[in-house]
Amino acid sequence: MRMVSRLVRSLNRTEALVGVWRQGLAVLPRLVWNPWAQVILPPRPPKVLGLQVVFRGNTPSLWLSMSIVTVQLGQCGNQIGFEVFDALLSDSHSSQGLCSMRENEAYQASCKERFFSEEENGVPIARAVLVDMEPKVINQTLSKAAQSGQWKYGQHACFCQKQGSGNNWAYGYSVHGPRHEESIMNIIRKEVEKCDSFSGFFIIMSMAGGTGSGLGAFVTQNLEDQYSNSLKMNQIIWPYGTGEVIVQNYNSILTLSHLYRSSDALLLHENDAIHKICAKLMNIKQISFSDINQVLAHQLGSVFQPTYSAESSFHYRRNPLEGFKDPALYTSWLKPVNAFNVWKTQRAFSKYEKSAVLVSNSQFLVKPLDMIVGKAWNMFASKAYIHQYTKFGIEEEDFLDSFTSLEQVVASYCNL
Repeated sequence: MRMVSRLVRSLNRTEALVGVWRQGLAVLPRLVWNPWAQVILPPRPPKVLGLQVVFRGNTPSLWLSMSIVTVQLGQCGNQIGFEVFDALLSDSHSSQGLCSMRENEAYQASCKERFFSEEENGVPIARAVLVDMEPKVINQTLSKAAQSGQWKYGQHACFCQKQGSGNNWAYGYSVHGPRHEESIMNIIRKEVEKCDSFSGFFIIMSMAGGTGSGLGAFVTQNLEDQYSNSLKMNQIIWPYGTGEVIVQNYNSILTLSHLYRSSDALLLHENDAIHKICAKLMNIKQISFSDINQVLAHQLGSVFQPTYSAESSFHYRRNPLEGFKDPALYTSWLKPVNAFNVWKTQRAFSKYEKSAVLVSNSQFLVKPLDMIVGKAWNMFASKAYIHQYTKFGIEEEDFLDSFTSLEQVVASYCNL
């Protein structure tokens, strides 16, 4: 039995929010997110989660858009980031938006302002910064974007080196982070300065390896220090349960606990869940990471696109559905007015005539989170591979702090 678990679960505190988005998107005051994902939200008021539905169909519009800078970290972050931008631009260029020409043009302009800037020849440039400690994936990503002929990345929006992190969170966080902090933050600052109306950061990373997880946690911490008033949302890939990285559970708990302190929200995608979507819903026989990334990109794109209000450009239209008003569905401290909302938009996504996405904040994430913490604790109790972290400055006390933080998240939701 884990001593940390016994200690923390005796605390009767509700400081953390753990949620799950299984068939919808997460909606917080300044950003909309995506379906089939799980989320951990640090305790940062006044963000309130309930149950919300977004419908696409039959409402007049005023489009709302603020620019988002995407930070792609590591191999996973850069590959998914490319697919997301490709999906966003493909959708915005669609002529079958199922709305009027005027509305479609406004939608396209709003999408470009949010995710792209344009240079003189009219080619959209992604509002993104690409970071990796090896050049191969970044070079491939830049090339694929340029070859599309539809959009590209900025010429000076990339940072890469020739030495990776060896799937070691400590090396990414304690070595690459401080060594390249100034260069990376300067590139991000220049990208932010290009935005007329800046909303926040969308940070794409994995949590099983070394660069995306370790360096990603370091960069997010710096963004919190330098852009404390801007929203920071980390989209994180939850590793396969039978992953190939033997220390992935260590890397995962260190990533989650550090981001819990510095990020506004952690959007978690489980590789196993996306794999099932590819196999059972899409009938793909030989599933590749490219297939998985395209599913992720479609989900993200479908909810990152602009939405609007019929009342004004600063408010969303909200219409509750009676079936979801039952107070028994929600925790007692959540006000009924905040428990359920409907946001409508007429413009279709990716040529779908109708679509609806649902997000619910629940205890669903408790089991997989507790499982990954348990696996890491079993390794830690036997001192397995600890020396790989201590030699780069991550001590046993740092692991214990991470266990305590995540056990408290589990305990808080179990006590609801």
